[in-house]
Amino acid sequence: MVALHGVQTRRRSHGDAVDTVARRNDPRQYDEFAAEWWRPRGAFAMLHWLAAARAELIPPAPRPDAVLVDLGCGAGLLSPHLSGKGYRHIGIDLTASALAQAADHGVTPVRGDVQRVPLADGCADVVTAGEILEHVTDVRTAVGEACRLLRPGGLLVIDTLAATAVGRFLAVTLAERLPGGPPRGIHDPALFVDRSMLVRTCAEHGVTLRLRGIRPSLTDLLRWWTGRTDHVRMCRTPSTAVLFQAVGRRG
Repeated sequence: MVALHGVQTRRRSHGDAVDTVARRNDPRQYDEFAAEWWRPRGAFAMLHWLAAARAELIPPAPRPDAVLVDLGCGAGLLSPHLSGKGYRHIGIDLTASALAQAADHGVTPVRGDVQRVPLADGCADVVTAGEILEHVTDVRTAVGEACRLLRPGGLLVIDTLAATAVGRFLAVTLAERLPGGPPRGIHDPALFVDRSMLVRTCAEHGVTLRLRGIRPSLTDLLRWWTGRTDHVRMCRTPSTAVLFQAVGRRG
């Protein structure tokens, strides 16, 4: 949440345009939308769905006092899905208002940049980077930090947006105009993640990644739009060209 790239765009609050104008990926938006984090039908609804899908990739803690470092934790949306898994959940984020909410949900908050994480090498059994890499200016550095934090055998779990024409169209041009889509201007499509670069960078740090595409269940999405459910399942898809998960272990 550190870059200020892209065209200017009007912000919206609860679906309505407001008068202030922000540059794309402006981190101030997270303070302006602070009340939206835990609303299942709010501006960050899809982050709840993605957190649930991310948690499915995280096994129970492998040892007592196991640590999970949650990069770009926001308000701690991953925390309910870790219940009973046995991790100490440490959240890294730059937005103080989000970290305060994360702390209320059992996360140990650490204010910091995911490109310069203020934690020791090898401190984590699991590192997650959920919907954060598409917000940083230097993905290679952020990925290097994620790998640095892992213990030998530690698990890296990522979900992010792909740097493709179809990914930019669906995630920005289309999604920002749909009910329930992300707040307008929250993403800078110039920062979306090159999949080959991501795999290569992780390999350079001893982590072999497996990628798989995901998308919202269309049935659930229709039920969500019509108010019949508060949760949308994420489904696997053969293509990683829009939204994808990446999983790997440090050797």
